[in-house]
Amino acid sequence: MTTTPRPAGAPLQLGLALPQYGALADPAAVGRFATAAEDLGFTSLWVGDRILTPLEPSDLYPGGGTPEHPYPREFETFADPFTTLAAAAAVTRTARLGMSALTGPVYSPVLLARALTSLDLASSGRLDVGFGLGWLREEYFATGVPWEGRGQRLEDLLDALDALWTGDPAEHTGPQWRIAPSTVGLRPAQDPRPPVLLGGFSPPALARVGRRADGWLAGWMPEQYLTGLWSVAIEAAAKAGRDPGTLRRVLRINPRPGTAVETAADVLPCLDVARELGITEVLVDLHYVAKDVDHALELAGELIAG
Repeated sequence: MTTTPRPAGAPLQLGLALPQYGALADPAAVGRFATAAEDLGFTSLWVGDRILTPLEPSDLYPGGGTPEHPYPREFETFADPFTTLAAAAAVTRTARLGMSALTGPVYSPVLLARALTSLDLASSGRLDVGFGLGWLREEYFATGVPWEGRGQRLEDLLDALDALWTGDPAEHTGPQWRIAPSTVGLRPAQDPRPPVLLGGFSPPALARVGRRADGWLAGWMPEQYLTGLWSVAIEAAAKAGRDPGTLRRVLRINPRPGTAVETAADVLPCLDVARELGITEVLVDLHYVAKDVDHALELAGELIAG
């Protein structure tokens, strides 16, 4: 199975974060939530990745952390992304299943390829793989991975995954990993591999999107930054001999008290902005405004109706 990019001007595709962290962290409720979200009309379902919440973190949450509150309290309870997606894959039929985003450099490519390929097969080719660099040093230290050189480590991870997904035999020699020539019988349902989307909010990150990814996992920000960063990806794609028109943008919107988008109702004007910018995919994360899973579904229904 292959996926094609949605053309500019296509109807807005609305995605929803699966219940995974904070008050919504209920693995037993994922199946019910995913079924209801698909029935409501959401076209994609997403997970995030949080590995550790240290008491005295070295880095503040880039979404608005302060020394008194370095990261959202919701991060203190976080379910496994692979288990969450597998539960959703088992009960849905059409919604794409994505990651926004795994902290790529802390994972081994051989173990990651096995898990991602299994998910793509379990969902009949509906997986979107999303990677970022993360922002918390302690997560790197806790997984035995150096913080320095994380960008190059992500590049090597992408090379290794491509080899494991498409090589016959599969082999890879890079600065971080060496994979001996091997038979890999498990292949993704999507040909030649699942789409790979990359997060990031710096020019180097967007240049990486343009050079080698299938799209950008963007976050809600002022329009000038959304368009300015996107232009970096477009230019990098053209320089690399790639068609910039094939790149996707998935815009993540996290309504959260104390921010520019405080409530679920505040998401609706953001969707109008997304349409004006030619963005055709939006992911809404309700973890900061929903009291529980049922409340999240209630708010999701209001978004679809609005």
